[in-house]
Amino acid sequence: MEAWHTRLTWQQRSARMTPAAAGGFVLHAPDGTRAIAAQAWRADTASVLFDGLFAMAQNDLRKDAVSAITDPGWNHGKPIACDCFIAGKQWPFTWTRDLSYSTDLALWRFDAPRARRSLLFRLSTVRDAAAPQGLYVMQDTGSGGSWPISTDRVVWFLGARHLLGDAAFARKTWRALRDTLAQDREYAFDARVGLYRGETSFMDWRQQTYPGWTVDNVRFIAQSYALSTNVLHDEALQLGVKLAREHDDAMLAQRYARQAADLKAAINRWFWNPARGLYRSYLGGGDPPLPVDSYDLLGTALAITSGVAEGARAQQALDNYPTTPAGSPVIWPERASQPVYHNRALWPFVSAYALRAARVTRNPAQIAHALRSLVRAAALSGSNMENFALPQLSTHLPGKLGGPVVDSRRQLWSVAGYLNMVVEGVFGMESNGRIAPEIPVILVPMLFGARDTISLHTPTRSVILQRPATLDGNLLVADRITREGVTTRVRLKAIRVAAPALRRMQPEYAPATPAPAQVRRAGAAWQVRSAVPATLWLDGRAQGQPALQWRIPAGAARQCLSLTTRAQGVDSLPSQPVCVGETTRVEGAWPRRWSAPVSGDYFLRSEYENTHGPISTGITAAVKRIAVQCGDAPAQIVPMVMPQAIGTQRSSVARFHAQAGARCSFSVLQGFNMSDLTAAALYTGGEGGVSGPLNAARIGALLISPAPASPARMVQESAAVPAGSAP
Repeated sequence: MEAWHTRLTWQQRSARMTPAAAGGFVLHAPDGTRAIAAQAWRADTASVLFDGLFAMAQNDLRKDAVSAITDPGWNHGKPIACDCFIAGKQWPFTWTRDLSYSTDLALWRFDAPRARRSLLFRLSTVRDAAAPQGLYVMQDTGSGGSWPISTDRVVWFLGARHLLGDAAFARKTWRALRDTLAQDREYAFDARVGLYRGETSFMDWRQQTYPGWTVDNVRFIAQSYALSTNVLHDEALQLGVKLAREHDDAMLAQRYARQAADLKAAINRWFWNPARGLYRSYLGGGDPPLPVDSYDLLGTALAITSGVAEGARAQQALDNYPTTPAGSPVIWPERASQPVYHNRALWPFVSAYALRAARVTRNPAQIAHALRSLVRAAALSGSNMENFALPQLSTHLPGKLGGPVVDSRRQLWSVAGYLNMVVEGVFGMESNGRIAPEIPVILVPMLFGARDTISLHTPTRSVILQRPATLDGNLLVADRITREGVTTRVRLKAIRVAAPALRRMQPEYAPATPAPAQVRRAGAAWQVRSAVPATLWLDGRAQGQPALQWRIPAGAARQCLSLTTRAQGVDSLPSQPVCVGETTRVEGAWPRRWSAPVSGDYFLRSEYENTHGPISTGITAAVKRIAVQCGDAPAQIVPMVMPQAIGTQRSSVARFHAQAGARCSFSVLQGFNMSDLTAAALYTGGEGGVSGPLNAARIGALLISPAPASPARMVQESAAVPAGSAP
């Protein structure tokens, strides 16, 4: 590899950095020349390229600092006064997830007051006096009308945890944490499985990462469980333990600690795939959840940095995640039918989290891989771009399936990712005040060259790293740390750690998702057929080897059937489920009544229409609570989610218990959605904003089915897959 002191080249494209007057730089990138002024934080290494790109990231950050924000869907597109950070040149608004990840990576160091103001913009009280009052984090607009289809708003606390030195901000954080966690526990937590429901964090363009049929059916996403979102809840609960103790609330601290421990165990139980040594990106809803052969780098990195993944499992999760020479993809396997965005793409901020994870696991190969990827991407694009097509590392890949479909210069979390790579990734400045550099020996020629020291200078302190006399190892770590006033000097030593070779992305694509199973009743069984050799999944469990048809014993309980195909050792995403079993329709005036035929658990869902917004965005997912009163037993209150959709759909599934012969009544209680927030009054991109809160759907029949008491048996018929037809 070339030393990258002044120039780097990638696939016949080159970038070159030269010093300029007064401590500035000039970047000569493929698309033009950019002058970069001297900045408040200064890196001094053997690489003018590395130092200049650090200055460029700070310059990008200054451009993302504004006095007013705009978005076509808010305030009729007119400016909203806010001394905030925007998400990027193409995204001049302040969004919860972009801002929070960026703050966690770097903003808290570089402009804490503005980071606090930006985070406070994403908190809101409740404008509807009839709704539960509190201070809540706003979920970004998204699939099916936002929360609780998407539930990663708790990422807010990932950024806020660094800024609690301000007393007023700390008080609001504590209040928002308690209220938001309680609300998510009520509406998004599945106590039987032990996980929070909701979409993968940041990857909210559903057909990019979820099965294609979710383009017009987000109920699957609303009921699914995502690794990243559950890890973010674990992080929020861990912060809750810390803050509860600081507020002398031992009971709440114990509750949060117990919930965090249980959640960590559930994540490791359900998401870990020992066959691959990877954490699954998401699971289909159900008890047990439906395993999906899909993986994502952000969820993996967060699991490691949070402590959810520990020891050998953390090592395996990073070692086994596929890479390309240009950097690591945000998902694997890719979707051959989708253009570049989250699919077939590198996102620099995700690479920054992967670098953090590599530091936790002391993996020099992964540290070097992520660092080179961040340097290369910034240099060749002349900015900190939102994303890049892989494996070309392009921002303009032509063709119907090219892309990225959407991209932006100076994307805030990409900017923060680069800043973090320098400050923490190279100079080892951790958020707890420790200085703990971990520099792969392979990067010594770039960073040190013939020099004995490299340094980082901030407005308040300096860190100087001194190379060791010998490089007998593969990782440089701190040997001796001395402090003289505001200067910290670190003498490095070389150690040798296990560093498996990077795993290449093979195969690149998952096979196509099969069509839904064809199911018909055949006496006492269900006859199930697939158009292609497939694995049948019955209520989250695989039913033997791939085949073309199966006989499933029929019973009263509701049974859901999905198919996956397999090629080159990779499973497809699941087909749209087909659910069968006895279902009772309960209609009429409220409260509606029904008698339980046998004792046991029952599934409850409803037919509904919610046409108050498009499937892709909005804030009006209809969220209700159904009060189920069966005889003299205590009332059971269960949430029911009805996402924005086209035509008549079916709601999320709730579960209740009834004794044989019990007369049950069902009443609808109001729930909560993002339109209830005071801040939603500025929303003009759809209903539920300036016209007032809207949490409504036309509810049709209630559908009640017996829940299975135990997994069903399966009898595979003789029409099995011909030998060699499915690997």
